[in-house]
Amino acid sequence: MKHLFASVFIFFSVFQVTAQEVEVGIDQKIDQAFSPISDFFSNIVFFNVFGIPFILILLVFSAFFFTIYFGFPNFRYFWRAIQTVRGKYEDIENHGAQVLYGEEGIANGVDLNNVNLEQHIETLDNDLAVNGDIVDTIRDESSAGEVSHFQALATAVSGTVGNGNIAGVALAIALGGPGATFWMIVCGLLGMSTKFVECTLGVQYRDVGEDGTVYGGPMYYLTKGLKEKGFAVLGKIAAVIFAIFCVGGSFGGGNAAQSNQATIVLKELFNFQSAGAGFWIGIVIAILVGIIIIGGIKRIAQVTEKVVPFMAIMYLAACTYIIGSNYSYIDDAFALILEEAFKPTAIGVGSLIGVLLIGFKRAAFSNEAGAGSASIAHSAVRTKYSASEGLVALLEPFIDTVVICTMTALVIIIFNFGGYFEYGGDGSGAVIIDGLSYEGAGITSKAFHEYIPYSNIFLTVAVVLFAVSTMISWSYYGLQSWKFLFGRGKVADLVYKLLFLTFIVIGSAANMGSIWAFSDAMIFAMIFPNMIGLFFLFPVVKKQLDRYLAAIKLKKDAIS
Repeated sequence: MKHLFASVFIFFSVFQVTAQEVEVGIDQKIDQAFSPISDFFSNIVFFNVFGIPFILILLVFSAFFFTIYFGFPNFRYFWRAIQTVRGKYEDIENHGAQVLYGEEGIANGVDLNNVNLEQHIETLDNDLAVNGDIVDTIRDESSAGEVSHFQALATAVSGTVGNGNIAGVALAIALGGPGATFWMIVCGLLGMSTKFVECTLGVQYRDVGEDGTVYGGPMYYLTKGLKEKGFAVLGKIAAVIFAIFCVGGSFGGGNAAQSNQATIVLKELFNFQSAGAGFWIGIVIAILVGIIIIGGIKRIAQVTEKVVPFMAIMYLAACTYIIGSNYSYIDDAFALILEEAFKPTAIGVGSLIGVLLIGFKRAAFSNEAGAGSASIAHSAVRTKYSASEGLVALLEPFIDTVVICTMTALVIIIFNFGGYFEYGGDGSGAVIIDGLSYEGAGITSKAFHEYIPYSNIFLTVAVVLFAVSTMISWSYYGLQSWKFLFGRGKVADLVYKLLFLTFIVIGSAANMGSIWAFSDAMIFAMIFPNMIGLFFLFPVVKKQLDRYLAAIKLKKDAIS
């Protein structure tokens, strides 16, 4: 591993000279070829109704509807979700509340404060003749799923926490000003309800292969769920459309946008100004990611798995330090956020709808609530109660958007109280600071460097690691959708992975505007077919929620 990082560092050290000699202008050629594709999809997905993008209306309406219908689950069940993640209800999720705590449950008459329930079950299994096959049923049902609640949440969060929080927030503020932060927070809070619904359905309608591998997500609850409702054809069509858009989302937001930001910070750190720099950086990143997703070298993935949470903690610690060091500006920052949310003055925004759209775009891109992608990861959880994972999943937008995105926004806004750049810029997302152009993660890096020496190095490493971890997570999402479309063969898998790596290079070479426009289009396009499933199947979610809450009550009554 040390040799790998050393080789990469040496490559970048000599890169500036070689890139000037080879393929001059290749970045521009790739960008020119890709921009029309990006514009085409963006224009289709973000079509207007009464001057407002219809996808925004759909996203906001559905989030409001689910919030009201389920009685504000984003607030009402917040603590219950935390208890579920901590494993407080693991026994009933593994074995069933009736089996354990019912009138003839195997936990009846047992002092649960002094007995290990798992050992008690094992003793009964070995020493008692149980009527029927209850014990075998317990084993079978508890084995469905591959990961714990915490692992499923960590996997999903690793796919969302990253450059959307660093670069996406900077882009939102650069374009829409501080007011975009308010709408990001609103979108995050409402998105908790949407995430609850889609992840409950992901577990409810998942497939378990013969080898125990779990396949889940909108593709499955669209086909199986709508078939139950008598709309089998509609379900199949919607599932195929979702899978196509999810593959596109994995190429865009889960891939090209990530390599784009990694390239930006690497070019800034190493002062790569030569034409073709992005292309070659993309090649290197593609090789590293390819080693993981094609070569199957688990050691690198395991290192990334350990390092990324550490980098996330360090990033939050750095944000906390900067905000704490400038605590006198905190109230001013929040006042500016509220004022600009309803009376935006950023150049190029000019309206409430404009700043709202920017905030919702960046929040939805960051936490993916409504897109359905996270339900693919959450569906692999070990539980007999699908709503349990829905409750766990609602924590994700809160962590990702309400907490982390807000902290990034406060750092940038506090930094810009020094008047370093003009909100809105030229409308492309780039701003001028000290005569130089910065965009995305570059803006965040500049803000960090103002308060923490050498933080540009730390943030560069964080952005690259976040990019790689997000790519790995999204390669899984995209591959599951690809398998749904083309089968579960090795050749099909290899074709997808090669296409995925190609988009890493495209993302590194093309400019930020076209890459993020394409990424937004693909992520938001997933919302259309996904919402078909959510609106047909939300009564199923209500039934499963009531079932899970009843199971918790049964346990509580039994041990009280």
